[in-house]
Amino acid sequence: MTASQATVLSSLTLLGLGILLAVAREVRWRRAVRRAGALLPGARPGCGGAAARARAMRWWAAARARPEWLCLPAAGAVALLGRSPLPLVAGAVAVPLVRRRLRAARRRKEREARSGRVVALCETAAGELRAGRQPGAALAHAARRTGALGPEEVRVLAAVGFGGDVPQTLRAAARREGAEGLAGLAACWQVAVDGGAGLAAGLDRLEAALREQDERRAHLRSELAGAWATVGVLAALPLAGIGMGAALGAEPLRVLLHTPAGGACLLVGGVLEAAGLWWAARIVRGGAGDAA
Repeated sequence: MTASQATVLSSLTLLGLGILLAVAREVRWRRAVRRAGALLPGARPGCGGAAARARAMRWWAAARARPEWLCLPAAGAVALLGRSPLPLVAGAVAVPLVRRRLRAARRRKEREARSGRVVALCETAAGELRAGRQPGAALAHAARRTGALGPEEVRVLAAVGFGGDVPQTLRAAARREGAEGLAGLAACWQVAVDGGAGLAAGLDRLEAALREQDERRAHLRSELAGAWATVGVLAALPLAGIGMGAALGAEPLRVLLHTPAGGACLLVGGVLEAAGLWWAARIVRGGAGDAA
C-alpha cells in the first residue's frame, strides 16, 4: 500500500468514525425529544436556529468535558495536509498524555479549593464559638456552610451529635488531598476536650497557619510561572519552525513525512524534543520541591 493510499484510507476511517458519532448523538437527541413530547404533549421541540444552537452547545459541552480528544481532529488535519497517516498515530498517542496532564491540573485545582474550604471552616467555626455557640453546634454550622468535610461530613456530624469520636472522624476526612488541615482541627478539638483549652484560640492559630501556607504556595506558583512559560515556548518552537517553512514554500511536511532523511530528522527531533521537555520540567519541579 502506497503512502497516498494509506492517507486516503486513514482519512476515510476518521471521517467514518466522525459520522458514526454524529449519527449516534443525533439518534439520542431525537429519542430524548420524543420522550419529552410524550411527557409534555403540548410542547414542540425547537427547530431551525434553536436546534442548531442546541447541537452546538452539546458539542461545545462535550469538547470542554473531554478536550484531549481534540488532538484527533488536529492530527487528522495535519495528516490531510501532509498526505501521511503518521500524524494520526501521533494524535492517538497524544490523547492519553494530554488526558493525564489535564487530570493532574484538575486534581491540583480541586486540592487548592479543598484547602481553601478548610481555612474557611476554621474561620467560621472560630467566629461561631466567639459568638457563644457550643463547639459541636459551631462545627456543624461551619461544616454545612463551607462543605469542607466532603463525603465525611455525615460521619463527623453524627459523631458531634451523638457523642462519637470527633477527632478520629476528622483525621479520616484529612486523608484527602488538600484537606490535611483537618488533622490540625482534630488536634485542637482533642486538646480542648481533654485539657480544657480554648478551642476558638486554637482555631485562630490553625487558620492563620493554613492561610500562610496557602499564600506561600500561591507565591511559589507565581514564581514558577515564568519557568513553565519558558518550557511551553521551547515546546512550541519546532511547530513554529514548521509553520515558517510552510509559509516560505519549503514544504516541510512533505520532506519530513515522505523522504528518508526527513523521517530520520523527524524521529531524532521528536526524541530530542521529548527529552528536552522532560528535563526542563524535571528542573522546574525540582526547584519547586526545594522551595517547598
